[in-house]
Amino acid sequence: MSYLWTPPPELVEQSNLTAFLRATGQPDYGALAAKADADPAWLMAEVFRFCDVRFYRQYDQMLDLSRGQPWARWCVGGTTNIVLNCLDKHRGTPVWDQTFLVWEGEDSNEQRSLTYAAFAAEVDRLASALRKLGLGRGDVVAIYMPNLPETFVTFFAILKIGAIVMPLFSGFGPSPIEARLNHGGAKAVITASGTWRRGTAAPLKPVLDVALESVPGVRHVIVVERDGLDIETPMRRGRDLWWHDIVSTAESDIATVEMQTEDPAILLYTSGTTGEPKGCVWTHIGFIGTMVTRDIIICGDFKASDRFFFLSDMGWMVGAMCACIPSFAGGSLLIAEGTPDYPETGRFWRLIADHRVTYLGVSPTIVRSLMRYGDEVDKYDLSSLRITASGGEAWTETPWTWFFEHVCKKAIPIINISGGTEIGGCIFTGTSNHPMNPCAFSRPALGMGADIVDMSGKRVADGEVGELVLRHSSIGLTKSLWKADARYLESYWSTIPGLWVHGDFAMRGHDGLYYILGRSDDTIKISGKRTGPAELEGILIGTGKLAEVAVFGIPHPVKGSAIVCACVPMPGIAGTNGLADELAAALVRGMGASYRPERIVLVDDLPRTRNMKIMRRVLRAVFENKDPGDLSALANPEAIAQIRQQLAAS
Repeated sequence: MSYLWTPPPELVEQSNLTAFLRATGQPDYGALAAKADADPAWLMAEVFRFCDVRFYRQYDQMLDLSRGQPWARWCVGGTTNIVLNCLDKHRGTPVWDQTFLVWEGEDSNEQRSLTYAAFAAEVDRLASALRKLGLGRGDVVAIYMPNLPETFVTFFAILKIGAIVMPLFSGFGPSPIEARLNHGGAKAVITASGTWRRGTAAPLKPVLDVALESVPGVRHVIVVERDGLDIETPMRRGRDLWWHDIVSTAESDIATVEMQTEDPAILLYTSGTTGEPKGCVWTHIGFIGTMVTRDIIICGDFKASDRFFFLSDMGWMVGAMCACIPSFAGGSLLIAEGTPDYPETGRFWRLIADHRVTYLGVSPTIVRSLMRYGDEVDKYDLSSLRITASGGEAWTETPWTWFFEHVCKKAIPIINISGGTEIGGCIFTGTSNHPMNPCAFSRPALGMGADIVDMSGKRVADGEVGELVLRHSSIGLTKSLWKADARYLESYWSTIPGLWVHGDFAMRGHDGLYYILGRSDDTIKISGKRTGPAELEGILIGTGKLAEVAVFGIPHPVKGSAIVCACVPMPGIAGTNGLADELAAALVRGMGASYRPERIVLVDDLPRTRNMKIMRRVLRAVFENKDPGDLSALANPEAIAQIRQQLAAS
């Protein structure tokens, strides 16, 4: 087989995965994966032992399937808490006095740093204050905050008292906030007066106030005063409290609440195609057992010596990853307020260089957005990087190759991961022990029962595209959907009976690696052949003329579907008919005459979610003049308005 990158022997020898293989007595990943899929309970017992996952009371039974796969119960009879595993276990160890969190504001002169001991004391003070307000076990407390140290203090303080964290995207307007707070039954919200966004003071508390006019269940609002902002922050008597007031007299050393292993810990909403957003429920043991230990520490090779940086909002699952992965391992975390390319276009790379990041997370969207500035990345010292990780959406080859050459220097791996909010971890994953090709995943994640099938549930051959499914439950899967058991079964377990259908098209390549080709509901059927948008978008991005593109299908009486391309040109590229003709010709050369697009529309931006995923279903609905469904996760509604204007004018 031919691979673009092959792991050097010393990396394989020193990897956590190799150590895990030895600890479990398995000769290689294939043997380990087969045993894990045959006996997921065995796998999790080995993961817990290898990673030293802590319990207050040891579980009586690892896995109970008496109600069937959709309702699997894990670690029955055991008690734990995420805070026990991420903070408390480090007390009295050398880790306690080491740096946990480093923060930089949008202005690089504004920086803070906290050791584990100092951070935990802040967590305890806020937890004590929350408890005095009457909040505790099972109460839902929302976080509507930008990237501040207090955001991560809040995350752990809520968990410490046994309450449930509800992360909200800091860019939300009133409507999606209102919908989530009401649906989740939140009793309190912790927010900030505002934040800096591209040099402008952006209000948060005033936006929240509008939402709360229609949310009677919220009894308390705690506000962090963001220094330096000229924003009026009205406070309602009896409901609103300043953070600095309530923590000033609070205790700095309180006990963590002992929780049942499968008690809800995090309620994270993901947008639905139609109807209200879906509330995914992560447990105290599920996220630790899946994403943190199995996926990133064992397969992704995160070590205690690493500094983790993944520029993301707390409102996406990466927020929880940033909080839990480095803290569980005893590593450190860099967080940054603002955007990757402001106040200077190379800010993202400067952050890595200045703070000596070793473990970098990116999304393909971030990479595409930074590519438009050319090769300025090359002037930054990125030699601290040991491993990079990517997730959030399918890659196309041009940005993957650019990132591998300019950031990884063709020497360090891209640990490509894919799962989702409903999974609480990965379905496919990269590892430091396996070779890489552009856009690929090394293997299915351990113990997930991942497979690629046709609509009858039969496995497809290598090189064929099929539905990505899970053949059994896993410890990180959402515990139903919040207040929606029937919707949970309908959404995931009913399309192909007996299988979890994830909604992605995937393929095992002839190189032995795995590929995700986009959402299956984004599939375009041209003359009887199903094609994922990523394949077509890769050709268009490869012209070098586009910063971003979204390809989708609309009904066609002859072909089945006709192709529409919404394209964001690179800076300096003129948006003319000549460009549209050039792009159409590129698709025809790459795919054949039947793939000539019906329409190419040049736009300034594409509609995307809070975690930067392009919402192709929304584009498709706009072009078909249909209801676009749930838009509560849309981060930039102005993009839809602009596209509608262009369509009306053309």
